[in-house]
Amino acid sequence: MPDEVACAAAAPLHEDQLACLALALTPGLGPRRIYEALQSLDGAARIFAMSLTELESLRLPAPAVQWIFDGKARQMAEEEWARVREQGGTLVTFSSPEYPERLKEIYDPPPVLWLRGNASLLARPSLAVVGTRHPSPYGSGVAEMLARDLAVRRLLILSGMARGIDTCAHKGALAARMPTVAVWGTGIDVIYPKENKKLAEEILATGGAIVSEVPMGTFPAPQNFPRRNRIISGLSIAVLVVEASENSGTRVTARCASEQNRDLYAVPGNVTNKNSWTPNTLIKQGAKLVASWEDVWEDLPSQVRRELESEAGVESKPEAVASLLPDPALRPEEAMVLEILRSDESLQMDELLEKLETQLTSSEVFTALFELEMTGRVRCLPGKNYVRTL
Repeated sequence: MPDEVACAAAAPLHEDQLACLALALTPGLGPRRIYEALQSLDGAARIFAMSLTELESLRLPAPAVQWIFDGKARQMAEEEWARVREQGGTLVTFSSPEYPERLKEIYDPPPVLWLRGNASLLARPSLAVVGTRHPSPYGSGVAEMLARDLAVRRLLILSGMARGIDTCAHKGALAARMPTVAVWGTGIDVIYPKENKKLAEEILATGGAIVSEVPMGTFPAPQNFPRRNRIISGLSIAVLVVEASENSGTRVTARCASEQNRDLYAVPGNVTNKNSWTPNTLIKQGAKLVASWEDVWEDLPSQVRRELESEAGVESKPEAVASLLPDPALRPEEAMVLEILRSDESLQMDELLEKLETQLTSSEVFTALFELEMTGRVRCLPGKNYVRTL
């Protein structure tokens, strides 16, 4: 995979690709205006040879026309491509064969995608898993579980690598040892949030991809994240919402999915929890209720299911099946600790020791917790709070 990426990054841009990049970097031009301009041209590269009058006929703003005519757009594009190449990235433009057909269906598709990793993943059937940045233990566990169970069946998991549900979704896919795609609201060289640096490295190391529609070096400006949500839904065949409050940005993604005619799924939540407002409301409005991977799988188009089942059939089956088998038997101490822990509410270490003080020593509890964490049955939250995984 690294060799493939290096080759892609080293390859020169075609003139049409360079022209798409030049338009994307021209001040005052948005995705929709660029898309409409390109539709009226035989090839994007024509903009480099057009007169002022011809450029004006594309109905572009006067400052943008002058910018392109003066050669500033091309110069910026060449400089940006050099930066992308230095970082080992590549570009996917309207003129690239790798540009995903699903993304072309949306109202304002990005003319250029900055990318690190495997560009071919963009064409795969994918499910966007999104939600709040402040999930409950229940929400975190469900997101990771569903992402893992669907990823092991070859459905590509896609999200925004934000804190919370997004991070859990990517981790679920990685737990299934499958690639995942993260769509960023920053440049592909600007990791946000910073604590997800290791996660970004794991995504690339397992053959996944990091995608953005903004240039190198773009910092995490608030306005970039609602815009990138249309890409998350646009790349996917469906969107799954797991916990989000009434004013969450997840609602933007859900609205984009609806406008783009994507299927919408939601995990129901406790009605007293504010993060249940968006998924519960979406279910009332017609989104499909999801409690397990089967609820998503059975609703996929039959052609997609056949494609994914065919891929799973040619893989080595022992590995795929092993990830779905029940875990090995627990030692008595581990079983006792696990029985007390819950998946929807964390338990602090002191409380856990108190509950088990007549049955286990503190060292036995510590050892059991360590073993349960290592096998993924238990997760440690900040403040030595423990929660049972689903």
